Amino acid sequence: MLSLFLKCVMGAAVVLLIALLSKSKVFYIAGLVPLFPTFALIAHVIVAQDKGAEALRQTALFGMWSLIPYFVYLLAVYMLATKMPIWSCLGVATACWIIAAVVLIFGWNSYFS
Repeated sequence: MLSLFLKCVMGAAVVLLIALLSKSKVFYIAGLVPLFPTFALIAHVIVAQDKGAEALRQTALFGMWSLIPYFVYLLAVYMLATKMPIWSCLGVATACWIIAAVVLIFGWNSYFS
């Protein structure tokens, strides 16, 4: 239970930091904060403890490939931010992320399974 509480506190701290940075002169750094490996650290500890070092290596490799859907999302936001309302832009960008993530997962399963 303490572990779950600490994870919630870490998530809330990240959200608070993003909110504070977005209101500052260095608002663009708010885009870097979500890339801090808070949740990756949690996932890596769990995978390493449950499955061992080789599974951790595979998880890290998949994590590197998972940057592709994130790049697709950011590219869509960049291209659409001035062309449509913010919620539409973010909705389309999220849909692009989902499509890229599904393609990645199917590709990964085809190659590594």
